[in-house]
Amino acid sequence: MNDLHRQILKLEKQHPRYGGAKDDAIRERFDMSATSYFQILNALIDDPEAAWLEPVLVNRLRRLRNGNDRTLRNEEGQTV
Repeated sequence: MNDLHRQILKLEKQHPRYGGAKDDAIRERFDMSATSYFQILNALIDDPEAAWLEPVLVNRLRRLRNGNDRTLRNEEGQTV
């Protein structure tokens, strides 16, 4: 895991659900599109080292990715 990966985990801890503001933070901090960021994040949350360093965060992100976080979804499965 490199410094970029650690910084992505740090941003996820700071901005768990901020939509547009998070996209702005991604562009400002990493000089990349939100799409590129989320591709890296998606791979990162499958990395055992990331799970070892930030187990609660990585498990929460895995639940979100897999649609298992019921608190963030309405009855139709849309993110709230």
